[in-house]
Amino acid sequence: MRRRVVLRSQAVLATAAVLIAVGVALPTPQASAAVGSATGYATQNGGTTGGAGGQTVRASTGTAIHAALCGRPSSSTPITIEVTGTINHGNTSKVSGSSCNTAAGVIELKQISNVTIIGVGSGAVFDQLGIHIRDSSNIIIQNVTVRNVKKSGSPTSNGGDAIGMESTVRNVWVDHVTLEASGGESEGYDGLFDMKDNTQYVTLSYSILRNSGRGGLVGSSESDLSNGFITYHHNLYENIDSRTPLLRGGIAHIYNNHYVRLHESGINSRAGARAKVENNYFRDSKDVLGTFYTNERGYWQVGGNVFDNVTWSSAGSENYPAGPNPTSNTTVSIPYPYSLDGASCVPDIVRQTVGANTGLKVSNGSCSPQPPPTTTT
Repeated sequence: MRRRVVLRSQAVLATAAVLIAVGVALPTPQASAAVGSATGYATQNGGTTGGAGGQTVRASTGTAIHAALCGRPSSSTPITIEVTGTINHGNTSKVSGSSCNTAAGVIELKQISNVTIIGVGSGAVFDQLGIHIRDSSNIIIQNVTVRNVKKSGSPTSNGGDAIGMESTVRNVWVDHVTLEASGGESEGYDGLFDMKDNTQYVTLSYSILRNSGRGGLVGSSESDLSNGFITYHHNLYENIDSRTPLLRGGIAHIYNNHYVRLHESGINSRAGARAKVENNYFRDSKDVLGTFYTNERGYWQVGGNVFDNVTWSSAGSENYPAGPNPTSNTTVSIPYPYSLDGASCVPDIVRQTVGANTGLKVSNGSCSPQPPPTTTT
């Protein structure tokens, strides 16, 4: 028995040495969590609290993020990882451990739960490096920038997705992030915010998605219909070709978003998907709502939206725009409380609240930015 105690002590010391070596602070006893609380569908199915109630570490490299995950007693031990600086391929290596399953060249949140990753200090930028969530639950990502993640060319990461979720993912809240590319598929980029293979109860709020061919999808094919219960609110989609988002099956709630310069199509509800689309502002865009590129139709409930200089194509095979006068063809019941801003003020309230490193301001439905809520502990 004495020998086992000695070996365990040596293992703990060895773990501490690894954490120090890769640039992550050792855990401190105080509890910490994301700023504010989850909204939308992320509040359902038991809620999304991330690392609340656990310990906090700070990381300035991708290797340190992995080491923090691997240094936990178990894969479900709550932890908040405060990230600062630039995370890239050069400082992101695989770290091994019984509480993690990581890989080099990507931030890997795989087969784990109860984790918050939040940008602090002067900001956290994931440069050409994606965040991959797989077989995981109760995850919060807040106040970070993810940019220029490629699926082809060099370097590649996460299949070209800025944030990607797949394979039985539950309860994820992504808030006040900036996701951006520098082109479309021909330039090596894929989606900014993708969900597939049984991903449910996700909220994307107060975020920027821009300069990409593809905003994001729910479901990787017409047969991948196990995803849903997704909320998108108070986000800016700017200079995007399509997929804002593409919905294959499932239910989505899309409200108070500002869409600017959608070049080919916008909200693409197909394969039986149902979307409640309310109090959004669409400007200088084409075919912002409908079923596109398939004959597998989807559905929508609309209300309170503003269509400012929006053009609509003619209906035809594999092309079913909702406009020029969008009307509802389904109803969607929303199970959580929420406050709607009037669509006319959406451009202004979104401009003042969205993105990483901008103060974490929110809206309470009064068309006026509010300071961030008190930190949940």
